[in-house]
Amino acid sequence: MGAALPKQYLQLGGRTVLEHTLDALLACAPLAGIVLVVAEGDAHWGDISSRYAGRPLVSVTGGAQRCHSVRNGLRHLAGLAQPRDQVLVHDAARPCLRPDDVSRLIAAVGADVNGGLLGMPVADTMKRVDADQRVARTVERAGLWHALTPQLFRIDLLDAALAAAIDAGVAVTDEASAMERAGYAPRMVQGSRDNIKITLPADLALAAFYLHHRSPSVSC
Repeated sequence: MGAALPKQYLQLGGRTVLEHTLDALLACAPLAGIVLVVAEGDAHWGDISSRYAGRPLVSVTGGAQRCHSVRNGLRHLAGLAQPRDQVLVHDAARPCLRPDDVSRLIAAVGADVNGGLLGMPVADTMKRVDADQRVARTVERAGLWHALTPQLFRIDLLDAALAAAIDAGVAVTDEASAMERAGYAPRMVQGSRDNIKITLPADLALAAFYLHHRSPSVSC
């Protein structure tokens, strides 16, 4: 982002990106609570945490990479939930999450041990390039999806899958990858195209546009 603040604390329509994300999740009635994983030494969460006083939300310290941070969150859940309970893992930098998408994901996965995730079918022509950034070939897009979040899995199965990946030195980039590596086949559930991840400066303007023009969100 090239910003002075971590992207989740940048302003978006008068609130931080993180606040939009948390508010969307808190609008989901089936969720028992939220474990927010923040970086060690985070100096910004305290500035907005008072807004969530009395809400079912706790914060824990993250780790070196995404997989370590998620495992830290799962460890905290070990004292609050049952191993077979389900957990949603969501990117803090996805503030345009629609609660009705979460509801659809939960309904689609049900009790399936394979879990599932929100995604979007690839609509563009896909190219694979070489090290010189020249097109090597066109990739057939049928069956290709963009992986989004939240991703929904059983606590015990996700924890074991992440632990196995970490022990093998495999830096999985999302939870579904860890579950796939462990032999599961997560269900892909179509989400909304506006569930974007804030990565570049232009994404902030796009997220602001989406949030401003959408209809009131339906609660889970």
